[in-house]
Amino acid sequence: MSPVNPFDDAATARAVVDGSGTLREWNEGARLLLGHPASEVVGRPAADLLADDRDGTPPGRGDDRWSGTLALRHRDGHTVSVWVLAHRRPAADDAPATWLAVTPLESGPEPEDDPLVRAALTQSPCATMIFDDRLLLRGVNDAMAGLLGLPPDRLRGLRATDFGDRPQNAELERQMRRVLATGRRHDLQTRLRAVGESRAHAWNARIAPLTDADGRVRGVCVSAHDFTEQHRARERLQLVNEASVRIGTTLDVTRTAQELADVCVPPLADFVSVDLLDPHEHGGEPAAVVEPPVGLRRTAHRSVTEDCPQSVSEIGRLDVYPAGSPQAECLLSGQAIVASVAYGDLERWLRWDPVRLRRVEEYGIHSTMSVPLQARGTTLGVAVFTRFRRPDPFTHDDVLLAQEVSARAAVCIDNARRYSREREATLTLQRSLLPRWLPPTAAVQAASRYLPAARSGVGGDWFDVIPLSGMRVAMVVGDVVGHGIPASATMGRLRTAVRTLADIDLTPEELLTHLDDLVVRLSEESGDDRAGEVGATCLYVVYDPVSRHCSMARAGHPAPVLIPPDGPPEQVELPSGPPLGVGGLPFESAELELREGSVLALYTDGLVESRERDTDAGQALLREALAAPVDSLDAACDRVLHTLLPAGSAADDVALLLARTRGLPTGQVATWDIPADPALVAPVRKQVLDQLSDWNLLEATFTAELVVSELVTNAIRYGSPPIRLRLIHDTATLICEVSDTSHTAPHLRRARTWDEGGRGLLLVAQLTQRWGSRHTTEGKTIWAELGLLDEEE
Repeated sequence: MSPVNPFDDAATARAVVDGSGTLREWNEGARLLLGHPASEVVGRPAADLLADDRDGTPPGRGDDRWSGTLALRHRDGHTVSVWVLAHRRPAADDAPATWLAVTPLESGPEPEDDPLVRAALTQSPCATMIFDDRLLLRGVNDAMAGLLGLPPDRLRGLRATDFGDRPQNAELERQMRRVLATGRRHDLQTRLRAVGESRAHAWNARIAPLTDADGRVRGVCVSAHDFTEQHRARERLQLVNEASVRIGTTLDVTRTAQELADVCVPPLADFVSVDLLDPHEHGGEPAAVVEPPVGLRRTAHRSVTEDCPQSVSEIGRLDVYPAGSPQAECLLSGQAIVASVAYGDLERWLRWDPVRLRRVEEYGIHSTMSVPLQARGTTLGVAVFTRFRRPDPFTHDDVLLAQEVSARAAVCIDNARRYSREREATLTLQRSLLPRWLPPTAAVQAASRYLPAARSGVGGDWFDVIPLSGMRVAMVVGDVVGHGIPASATMGRLRTAVRTLADIDLTPEELLTHLDDLVVRLSEESGDDRAGEVGATCLYVVYDPVSRHCSMARAGHPAPVLIPPDGPPEQVELPSGPPLGVGGLPFESAELELREGSVLALYTDGLVESRERDTDAGQALLREALAAPVDSLDAACDRVLHTLLPAGSAADDVALLLARTRGLPTGQVATWDIPADPALVAPVRKQVLDQLSDWNLLEATFTAELVVSELVTNAIRYGSPPIRLRLIHDTATLICEVSDTSHTAPHLRRARTWDEGGRGLLLVAQLTQRWGSRHTTEGKTIWAELGLLDEEE
């Protein structure tokens, strides 16, 4: 059914008067009432129609509505006494405001003579009004007339939109038209303030069709039910539900406090502030007993107006609240404190702070409620709820609601606080276990990044660069299953084990086998509780800058990415191997020859795995990031993290290690085959001295001659031919290596006074920075390192 224009309805006289008193609209009903056609009156002063001395603006009651009896001039000159209802219509599209004046022409029969009205009034237990099929009012009962604030005998013949220009009236008329067309009842819920009331109520208008004996719809009955209490109860339940969903989405104290303020504005208050006790004053923990004066740090606030002008404190500011302030008193008592202007206690509470008192007067703050934030017997802070736009003060139900929501928020804040404390402890532990700097080596130039998990807690990812004998270097990246302090502690034990096993120069697959045994033992030591089981993945790489050979093996870890000096990045084909802790399964290694300037990228799975993409897509993105040219490895690390983790945080720990290989020139390596004859040791010393002279290392000749003499003599006496001597040097180190085919390793011992031998290795240990032995497939190698910089000093 299309909408009906009220000005086309001749059953009601309607006229529109602007602010200057000029008639702007005049309908057919007005012509029937006073005889003037629209062409004669539109554009003329409305006062010309008055039979008395009143001006053209309706006098009297309120700013937006007036009703009363007027004496009007008919066109033929006689006076017509008319009851008129006028209400102000707000301006639209920059047009001035106007007045709509209406009076019914067809008042209809009296209620007691109208069977339609009589039936409705008899059956309706609440405020009721009856409209006919033209949507003209046929009657109201006393309850409805009281809500409208108009005499019931004057309302008959008006439309719902004649009562005022509120959107609710237009919506009511639209729904009544719908009921007339469909014959089915409809419920309309709205909030509006009745005449003479200071606050709006929630109303449910039940619109039901009225039919005659033949079942034809002849009108509608509108019954209004006040369900304000039920509506408020539903709002409170909805707020509690919103709080359970929206508060505590993260384990961040500040974010959780802000969520409390966001949830409660505007459903409960116009301004909410959350102030927490400063834990730094109590050793990192909230105080067990709160006594004024109380130091509270503003953590969050929210207002219905932008920029929170009602707030006295800025976020992060520490304020001290003395005894007598509502914040201190509510923390001391553990109970909510409500203060309002109406009862005079708000000013009393705020006497301690003139600034806050002026803010109350400036913004019309009339009611506040201070609620302590307590969880698990610990007092965390206080939430203050303030009203200045909503006219009604806080009620007892509001206090209960604020306490319920604040209690939920306090638990979440306490969880976030405990998590933050444990996370900080875990990070501190992990930082102490991870390398603070990567040792400079002649084999590789390295850069690294470690990024802890954003939400799941710090894990057990680690990386390391370990110098080995013979200028070689080991690189390792690992990932312990789980998060928190146990994972970090396990990571520290595994990193120490890797460094220890690397020091005895095990091959990658042998090292992983020993590490696997260690993880199995750690799991057994954790007890019968399966939650204590230990698991890890690991990638171990050894690079030799002399031969430029690289050997590597992995235990369930992502394979490294190789970036050649002049080619695209590629994934290294490397057998996966079982994760550490499975036990009893073999590991396989792979051998590569790397050109100088090649870059190896070692990483943990947190870098390439995420909820938004699978592992293959992450690895493809990693190769794309590594393909871009960069000035340094540090810049390459930053580029990788920015590409794969654009938000700056990851769901899991991330460890990244980039290493650019270096090759040792052949001119810095000298090798001799040594005959197994002690008499030929002197010529060997002479060859070594000549080589050191060629290298311009004359300052190291004395120490090098003694070390070479001892190592070669031991190899001839106790080893097995063939015997080989190798010297390697860079700017800081000279390495002497003697290899033979015997698998018996020498041991350092203390010689007795009368012993003729046994002092050779002791002498080597005293003269060099470090020494040791490593097993090879052909036998063993005894090596010693001399520091050239110390010699120069």
